Amino acid sequence: MNGPQAHWLADGRRLHLNHGPIDLIVEVFGEVAECRAAYAQAVARFQTILNELVDELPELRRPASLKPRAFDGATARRMEAAVVPLAESFITPMAAVAGSVADEILAAALAGRRLDRAYVNNGGDSAIHLGKGQSMTLAIAGTGHGLADRITIRAEDGVRGVATSGWRGRSFSLGIADAVTVLARTGAEADAAATLIANAVDLPGHPAIHRVPARDLAPDSDLGDRPVTQGVGALSPGEVARALDNGLAVAEDFRRRGLIAASALFLAGQSRISGSVALAAPNKHKAKETAHA
Repeated sequence: MNGPQAHWLADGRRLHLNHGPIDLIVEVFGEVAECRAAYAQAVARFQTILNELVDELPELRRPASLKPRAFDGATARRMEAAVVPLAESFITPMAAVAGSVADEILAAALAGRRLDRAYVNNGGDSAIHLGKGQSMTLAIAGTGHGLADRITIRAEDGVRGVATSGWRGRSFSLGIADAVTVLARTGAEADAAATLIANAVDLPGHPAIHRVPARDLAPDSDLGDRPVTQGVGALSPGEVARALDNGLAVAEDFRRRGLIAASALFLAGQSRISGSVALAAPNKHKAKETAHA
């Protein structure tokens, strides 16, 4: 495996950071000197972040409990803090790894800097900075069935993280959601909550759903022998609605508890949207767009 890599994308505005499984896009907005310094700080912090996680990986793969554990690394501590409030269900800190890495790199970029806006996008799980009076537009894609819409996050909304989970994504899922996008206070919190909401979008025991023990696909998976979704066959509209409502119940519980600000759940052309932050209703006639953050 190559060491940490950093290079500019073709537009000359976005910085690409890569090391093993970590793949980040960083973009900052503000005065030129402040932006230059912020990018340099992000690159410097990125040099050791993967090795720090690897050092504590065995414990990070163990289930969380309501009592926080002590971790040495800052990113590992972010991961643990994000999952402890959700630990009444099975969850490990790995459920928050992408969002926590994004949070950590953003914090490094912001340290001592004056920026208008910034984001770190870790494969769709993002950490966001918005200065006073600033806003940022994101695109929410309903993966695979033509759903896409934009949302605008304003500084006063208090949302600084967005994450998406589902069985079609990079990580394993216990549920059948095409995608669940969550807005929360941090990338880590959004990441962890999206994982559990996507797990809850499910029809346990349905014959059209193909599942395989996680360990058969990845021997070191934190999910062990738990069956993860590998295929979803034809479902009736009523079954799709029931699965989405199962997930929505969890999303609404998290929102009432102040753990998330909003969520959007997608499955087989249907959706559920919850939260005080305005998430535009899915529009089948609108072209899919790439998320800004």
